[in-house]
Amino acid sequence: MERTARLGTGVGWRPEIAGAVEAMPGIDWVEAVSENLCPGHLPESLVRLRERGVTVVPHGVSLGLGGAERPDPGQLAALAERAGALGSPLVTEHIAFVRAGGPLTASQRLEAGHLLPVPRTRDALDVLCENVRVAQDALPVPLAVENIAALISWPGEEMTEGQFLYELADRTGVRLLIDVANLHTNHANRGEDPAEALGELPLEAIAYVHVAGGFERDGVWHDSHAHPVAQPVLDILTDLASRVAPPGVLLERDENFPAAEELEGEVAAVRAAVEKGRAEAGAPVVGRRTAVVRDAAGAGDAVRQRLALAQAALLSALVAGTPVPEGFDRVRLGVQARALAGKRADVVAKVAPELPVILGTGYRPAFLSYAQRRPMTGGYRRDALDFAEHLLRDGLPQDEAVRRELREWWLEREGPVPRPRRPGARWACATGRALLRRRTAPGRT
Repeated sequence: MERTARLGTGVGWRPEIAGAVEAMPGIDWVEAVSENLCPGHLPESLVRLRERGVTVVPHGVSLGLGGAERPDPGQLAALAERAGALGSPLVTEHIAFVRAGGPLTASQRLEAGHLLPVPRTRDALDVLCENVRVAQDALPVPLAVENIAALISWPGEEMTEGQFLYELADRTGVRLLIDVANLHTNHANRGEDPAEALGELPLEAIAYVHVAGGFERDGVWHDSHAHPVAQPVLDILTDLASRVAPPGVLLERDENFPAAEELEGEVAAVRAAVEKGRAEAGAPVVGRRTAVVRDAAGAGDAVRQRLALAQAALLSALVAGTPVPEGFDRVRLGVQARALAGKRADVVAKVAPELPVILGTGYRPAFLSYAQRRPMTGGYRRDALDFAEHLLRDGLPQDEAVRRELREWWLEREGPVPRPRRPGARWACATGRALLRRRTAPGRT
């Protein structure tokens, strides 16, 4: 393996806090969500940061390396383009699946709109390793992959998280992006010991570390990225820093952005946690690089199909109301399903901000009702149009003026106005462009 770039202390760049990030003292690097960057046009804030010598790392969220299908070449090309445009030393993605169904299962493709855990089994590891190798070969810079937070556990798992990550790095040579907030989430929700996971990791493979906030509700820890970093998360960071000098540490914040002073205070707390760990470690340990023999074996079609069927069954239960697959915790699955629907409503409100304005307080309950049995099969913009179409076909909203405004909004973006559905009539496809358009655009997470 090549030596990992030394990054230092960073913060997640988001458009809403771009000014605060630019003005923040002591920031060595930033991370930007790859899917939020337009091809050939970088935000001026990132351009200014780059001109100042601040490293920018593109962070992908929709590739789905843990899915049963091989990575999409178009998405890989987009990630490679972002890395080139930003002059990045590496790119990152997640160990997760974000969609299921399609040709491998001869069923409708479903989008999760979120990062979902892969089963820690030999089959899933074989598929993940091959997918990672495909991605590595398509990217101009090294790839690092991130452990995710989860509310649910797969039945019949064969490895711990640490063992799974160790084998992944050992077989592929991929770097690891370790999210200590996700280790805490999995401790709270799945009883997994963060110290045990750190003890099993190939620490020399760590590219950098994520830190983020969350909150507890009804006995479940939610990795929100919208709350201050909890002390237990900082304690895990200190533990990690006592074992190895992390090449970089980055604070993530995606929602509910605080004042610049508060954000700077969180970055300072992250720095202090790392310094405490290094003080406890004694002699500094920099990431050592061992020789890795990349496993060239691929996952067979039968293995991919088994994983595809399992992931499709789980995702369908989460987003389409189908029966819960055997072995899963029904209560926890219900919590996850509600969380997915809530996030879906929030993101649709962002990509189509006119909808909450038009529908007022009725937007969220109407969307959650719609999402209960209507899975997302395309991206969030497609979802917004489908939601509006659904309401109009049902003759909703009841207020004629509101319904007329919604119809005009939909017509401007989609096509012929849908007629209200007759009582008892089957769903009819919209005419014109809505009939012809295939809804297969990848969704964001």
